[in-house]
Amino acid sequence: MGLVMGTFSMQSNKQDRTYRKDKIDDDFELSVVCHRPEGLDKLEAQSNFSKRELQVLYRGFKNECPSGVVNEDTFKQIYAQFFPHGDASSYAHYLFDAFDSAHSGSIKFEDFVMALSILLRGSVREKLTWTFNLYDINTDGYISKEEMTDIVRAIYDMMGKYTYPALKTDTPKQHVDAFFQKMDKNRDGVVTLDEFILSCQEDENIMRSLQLFENVI
Repeated sequence: MGLVMGTFSMQSNKQDRTYRKDKIDDDFELSVVCHRPEGLDKLEAQSNFSKRELQVLYRGFKNECPSGVVNEDTFKQIYAQFFPHGDASSYAHYLFDAFDSAHSGSIKFEDFVMALSILLRGSVREKLTWTFNLYDINTDGYISKEEMTDIVRAIYDMMGKYTYPALKTDTPKQHVDAFFQKMDKNRDGVVTLDEFILSCQEDENIMRSLQLFENVI
């Protein structure tokens, strides 16, 4: 997640330095794409970004996605660039579904902004809720051991040969067993949102990881 978000931001900042300093004609900018995003004023009110930050984000998004929307195949292609030694397709699929909150089959700029707003500027609970929804593949309000295994295996596949220490076949299962034992407080075989949030808040490593991208842009 962080690599894609960071790349959009870095590309946007590079482009920003080359743009004229005079006022950008937003209507002209938005008219050249197939999908016209909501007004920046509305997105500013709904997100944790300033209008200036939204302009920078939009340029990066439009650079990667000139049509104004991203389908799953394009999203996978973009994501794969950052993990050339692994297979990122499965994790990119799950991440795409999390960004595509309306399940429309595409990610619009608004979807991208709202997810980024949570991941970069949201409260701890908002960030953990978003992450819970990523793991809750079938959206039934619970994380099963099978769902967690699918996500963890996808992460290991994505990291490829750079995973350290070298993975054994049963490593994802061991990882999940350890996490599940910690998170499934009432031992009913599933993890609820409250159990997930409580367990993550008790883990210093997880809490530190939530702060990694707060100052990306």
